[in-house]
Amino acid sequence: MLGLNGTPFQPATLQLTGIPGIQTGQAWVALVFCILYLISIIGNLTILALVIREPTLHQPMYYFLSMLSLNDLGVSFSTLPTVLATFCFNYRHVDFDACLVQMFFIHTFSFMESGILLAMSFDRFVAICDPLRYATVLTNNRILAMGLGIVAKSFTTLFPFPFLVKRLPFCKGNVLHHSYCLHPDLMKVACGDIHVNNIYGLFVVIFTYGIDSTFILLSYTLILKAVLAIASRDQRFKALNTCMSHICAVLAFYVPIIAVSMIHRFWKSAPLVVHVMMSNVYLFILPMLNPIIYSVKTKEIRRGIRQVFCKSWG
Repeated sequence: MLGLNGTPFQPATLQLTGIPGIQTGQAWVALVFCILYLISIIGNLTILALVIREPTLHQPMYYFLSMLSLNDLGVSFSTLPTVLATFCFNYRHVDFDACLVQMFFIHTFSFMESGILLAMSFDRFVAICDPLRYATVLTNNRILAMGLGIVAKSFTTLFPFPFLVKRLPFCKGNVLHHSYCLHPDLMKVACGDIHVNNIYGLFVVIFTYGIDSTFILLSYTLILKAVLAIASRDQRFKALNTCMSHICAVLAFYVPIIAVSMIHRFWKSAPLVVHVMMSNVYLFILPMLNPIIYSVKTKEIRRGIRQVFCKSWG
């Protein structure tokens, strides 16, 4: 792709691939994605509505859960336009600048989710290790400040990415390997010196996922230590049970990230479809899974859902 003066340039549009190797059965793939989006959007909106309308859920734990639901809605709506265009309407082109905007929001919401999970681990740490000060430590103002801090941190660390990509020429074609725009995918078709992009990308990953996961692990180490010090077996079980939803959410978030990283590093010959499917699990299954996890594992959420259905059908 050369300009009039023979130098590489940025394409007007980029072409989205969808899922490599699946040329037939696109209608079934579109149906699956529509179902995933529907479950994710309805599930997260239900969580938000319950927390807003039920006074018993006006507690720090559920405020953080609301942040998680809002973030998962952000992830879903970030990928939705190009995914539906690709699979439902077979329209595979996206404007270059629109692609950069989508890339920014997908990565920003992903990094925000890591910060929210860290805040939720702090909530569980205070609730179990220092329950008498729980209400005074996690006040509404501090929860709001933590939420704004997570947004500010993610926004500022990801803000340079579109500009770092924008400065690069693209001479390796305009075909991306997903139905949405990701930074690593754009780097595969860019030419010129991409070392700055790669180094800054590694810095952001360590600064967010690395630090957040370390503090989450530290929180649960201290929580486990406090729980083992409880004399009553029933009380130990009850204390750990309050953490199960969050533990499942953390595993659902970090396991795909670790798997993608391991495949990229140690299985370089892996078929392209493997990388694409792992990314799809991370971006489509997780936003759907979180409301299900908290609906199944959290008694107060289950009770709120039953009350809504009883009022609707009563």
